[in-house]
Amino acid sequence: MDLTLTPSAVKMVHGFLKEHGDTPDAGLRVAVLPGGCSGFQYGVDIDQGPEGDDEILEQYGFRIFVDPFSAQYLEGIEIDYVTSLMGSGFSFRNPQATGGCGCGSSFTV
Repeated sequence: MDLTLTPSAVKMVHGFLKEHGDTPDAGLRVAVLPGGCSGFQYGVDIDQGPEGDDEILEQYGFRIFVDPFSAQYLEGIEIDYVTSLMGSGFSFRNPQATGGCGCGSSFTV
C-alpha cells in the first residue's frame, strides 16, 4: 500500500504516540468510515495494536494500521497536519476522491 505522511504529520504522530505511552505494539490507525455529507470520512487515531486482518505499514519510525475496507480507498493518499485560523488537524489528499463536501471533512469515490 502506498500511503504517505508529510514531515508535519509524522512529527504530530510521534507526539501523539508519546502521549499515549509509546508502547511497542501501538501505532497510527488510518480508516475510511461511512458517513459525512459526501458518503465517506477519514478517521485517524492512536491504537494500542493491530486487528487480526489489518495491513501493517512500518514507516517513519512507527506502525500504521489499515483495515481491509479502508485500504481500497487509501491507496496513494497523502496525509498532512495543518494549522490555520480555522484550527488544526490532519488533512488528506486522496487521488481516488472524485468529490467532497464544502467543509472538506468527507469525500466521494
